[in-house]
Amino acid sequence: MTNREKYVQAFVEGLEINADQTEGLAYEAIPEWDSVGHMNLIGCLEEAFDIMMETDDIIELNSFEKGIEILKKYGITIA
Repeated sequence: MTNREKYVQAFVEGLEINADQTEGLAYEAIPEWDSVGHMNLIGCLEEAFDIMMETDDIIELNSFEKGIEILKKYGITIA
């Protein structure tokens, strides 16, 4: 599984959405991405990439695209 597939899958599992909903997705743009969904998403991302995200990064992750940018800090490239 590629990093991109893992990344999309974390959104699918964490927010309980379809993969085709991930591109361009932003925090609170859908009911599933509320504060509880956000923490589920973070847990899925941390598990998928075996990382522990810093609090500032958790707060700043407010869109699908921003998450890709944040993961670069952890040495993870999403192509």
